[in-house]
Amino acid sequence: MSALKKSIRKASEKKSTPEPSSKKPSPAPIRALAPERVAAILRGLDEAYPEVECALVHTSPWELLVATILSAQCTDARVNMVTPELFRRFPTPQAMAKATLPQLEALIRTTGFFRNKAKSIKGAAAKVVAEFGGKVPETLAELITIPGAARKTANVVLGVSFGKAEGVVVDTHVFRIARRLGLAKGDTPQKVEQELMRILPQDRWIAFSHQLIHHGRQVCDARKPKCDRCNLEQLCHSKDKIWSS
Repeated sequence: MSALKKSIRKASEKKSTPEPSSKKPSPAPIRALAPERVAAILRGLDEAYPEVECALVHTSPWELLVATILSAQCTDARVNMVTPELFRRFPTPQAMAKATLPQLEALIRTTGFFRNKAKSIKGAAAKVVAEFGGKVPETLAELITIPGAARKTANVVLGVSFGKAEGVVVDTHVFRIARRLGLAKGDTPQKVEQELMRILPQDRWIAFSHQLIHHGRQVCDARKPKCDRCNLEQLCHSKDKIWSS
């Protein structure tokens, strides 16, 4: 039996023994918060996705910022089809700040919500030029002041471009899988992020998000999760498991 399987069995089977007390007992801790179980999940993710990277193609923090803004309600694959021509036409924040909205809209139309996104990336360019000297800032507090860069986008840029773990990226895959695995119960990405930050080691925040995103794309699908292919299945207590016939 592999070390991973042994740790999964130990994490799944371990039970706590309450101490005698005259007081009314508190509710049992949820399985998600058992350190052994969290550690086993992290080991499973490391085994399945040892060298994951951001799927958005970019060559600079600026390009990653723009690509992440465009990725809202859009696949990374589609964004990667759009950004080469966008960055060829407008390679710097200075150039993009001078672009017209119709020019930007035409280039990013297929990413969806293109009018709002065009305003965001043009506004982001203007902000970066005017207030940050043309360079993407390296702190969460500064990044979230940029148009289109909410907390998720800021966490992506900080983690991927600067190696800074100031938060956990919670996209649709991370939100879904964290709840399926019982690592979080929050009903918003913000709540789920705060729960994950409390139970995960900070040095795992960046890789954890990339791993769950890959897991969501390859195995833990929203509608038809491939549970028979999941190496975390024994640690998952989700009610919507699906098994191939």
